[in-house]
Amino acid sequence: MAERTVTVGWPEGLHARPAALFVRAAGAVGVPVTIAKPGGTPVNAASMLALLGLGAEAGDPVVLASDAEGADSALDRLAKLVGEGLAELPPA
Repeated sequence: MAERTVTVGWPEGLHARPAALFVRAAGAVGVPVTIAKPGGTPVNAASMLALLGLGAEAGDPVVLASDAEGADSALDRLAKLVGEGLAELPPA
């Protein structure tokens, strides 16, 4: 299982616009990804309701994980997106 722990970089946390951006990005990386707060229950990263249910605020750590082939590259891209609070998914 590949994992990345990253600190949420968006000032508004994973809410509203950043959450919608993250959900689209998670669906676009081509592998199933989960997201959780450390020690919490992982949820589908491509589900808006599940993501909003985490209540991840700016500065909170989150754990991205996947056991699919190609997960390392996908998780690296998503971790960069979340950690830097980017406006779009970085290229592969």
